[in-house]
Formats: sequence, C-alpha cells, structure tokens
Amino acid sequence: MDDALALSALVLGLSGHLVQDMHARVSAQGFADLRPAHGFAFARISLGDATTASLGEHLGVTKQAAAQLVKELVDKGYVVRLPHPHDARARLLGLTEAGRAATRAADEAARAAVAPWRTALGEARFGELVADLARITPQGPMRPTW
Repeated sequence: MDDALALSALVLGLSGHLVQDMHARVSAQGFADLRPAHGFAFARISLGDATTASLGEHLGVTKQAAAQLVKELVDKGYVVRLPHPHDARARLLGLTEAGRAATRAADEAARAAVAPWRTALGEARFGELVADLARITPQGPMRPTW
C-alpha cells in the first residue's frame, strides 16, 4: 500500500475510534442523551457568532437539518437562541450552562482518549504530531484552547 492510502486509512480509522471513545466517555459523565454530532455542533457554537445557517455550513448539512439539530439541543436544554444584533430574522446560538458542562466533559474525554497516544509517542513527538496536524488541517482548530 502506498503512503497516501496508508495515511488516509490510518487517519480515518483513528478518527472513528476517537469519536467513539469520546462519546462513550461523555455519556459516562452523565450526558447519555448526546450524540457525536452534538459535539461537533457545540464546537462551532462555542466559537461565538453561530447561527443555524453557519452551523449547517460547519457540519456540512442543509439549513433544515441544522435547524432540526438546533431544536433538539434547545429542547434538551443545551442551547439557547438569542437575538442577533444585526439581523432581526436570524438568531445567535449560545450554550447554556448544561451545554458548557457537556463541552467540558468532552474536553476531559478528549484528553483521556489521547493520553495513550501521548504515552506511546512521548511528549516531544506528541507535540510535533499536534503541530504537524494543525499545519495541514484546512480550517485550523475547531475551537480555541481554553
């Protein structure tokens, strides 16, 4: 197998494993009503200035699908709709305290999920890997580091 195919297969496999591991850890912390897609939504909403349209674009789904996801998160108490300061037709999305708690749980889950990678690679190589991935990721980090 050539390196390009190997890299593609490895990144996809690792990504799927990471999402599953994080989801299991977040669920175990009391957020069993969340799905992995919710985490991707929280990541965009936590950046600020998120609307249903920008969330749909971030997730790669239609505005209608994003609206359905937003309604679900509002109904579950994780997201609120706020007035948009410049567009009376749009609403800004914000995380409630429950949404911020779920995001903190996801942060903990991410740290725990990658801890074995840090151990296997060592601190220096792990840091280099993070820097390399940041360099080639098209959009950069999904959410700022707190």
